[in-house]
Amino acid sequence: MTKRIGIHVGTSGGASNAVLRAEEVGANTFQIFSSSPRMWRAPKVKPEEAARMKELRAKHNVSPLVIHTSYLVNVCSQNDEVRQKSIVGFRGEIERALDLGAEYLVLHPGSWKGLTRDEGLKLAADSIEKAIDGLPWQGTPFSILIENTAGADYSLGANFEQVSELVTRLRNHAPVGVCLDTCHTHVSGYDIVTPEGYEETMKQAAGTFGFDSVKVWHCNDAKAARGSKLDRHEHIGKGTIGIEPFRRLLNDKRFAHAAFIAETPVDEPGDELRNVEALKSLMV
Repeated sequence: MTKRIGIHVGTSGGASNAVLRAEEVGANTFQIFSSSPRMWRAPKVKPEEAARMKELRAKHNVSPLVIHTSYLVNVCSQNDEVRQKSIVGFRGEIERALDLGAEYLVLHPGSWKGLTRDEGLKLAADSIEKAIDGLPWQGTPFSILIENTAGADYSLGANFEQVSELVTRLRNHAPVGVCLDTCHTHVSGYDIVTPEGYEETMKQAAGTFGFDSVKVWHCNDAKAARGSKLDRHEHIGKGTIGIEPFRRLLNDKRFAHAAFIAETPVDEPGDELRNVEALKSLMV
């Protein structure tokens, strides 16, 4: 099996151009936003753009395509207006993902401020069920991936148990899996840096959602300390995680099926290439 290593890339000029940008930096998988991540309204995918995406992905063997949901979507908001907008917005994300032939749509579960955690979990599950209701995802490789978060107060998905609870609630209603973020895992308090800590963290992953559910790893080093709950991404090997944990992760046979996608900063030209090459160089 070819290891899938890639990066989040831009879509200027059309979503299908992201395939070429990924290929230019040596990536064989990639992540995009399907529309502006800071605007509620989004145009529909043009059929010719969807066809070109499929054609270019096949030509360059770039797969899977991962789409990241807009930052505005908060499916467990206590504010009814925001939650209703989030349901409509997330449904649009799913429709665009299906049109573009994406395998995965990554979702941050949202903030339950003003509610209890259990109320937040229920609202999130109910909102996602409403968003996907009636959409023609059957027979496609499409899945929603619940991403673990950095552990900020009221943030749903701050630990593996919360991610697992949401996945379990959704399994009978939608195709669903897990996206784990190395930076989020680290700053939320899990030890992935030491060999012993990594194995303990993996034991907790196995005991909650399981390894097979993890379809994507977001590979990001961290600017902040373990347990800080500060979501600040850093270049691979340049932060508080360091290079060796990424080597351990990329060669972990329990995740041989997963895609590894960097969401690292672009501070200067060539950063995308350098981060992809840093990840690829760790393969043994």
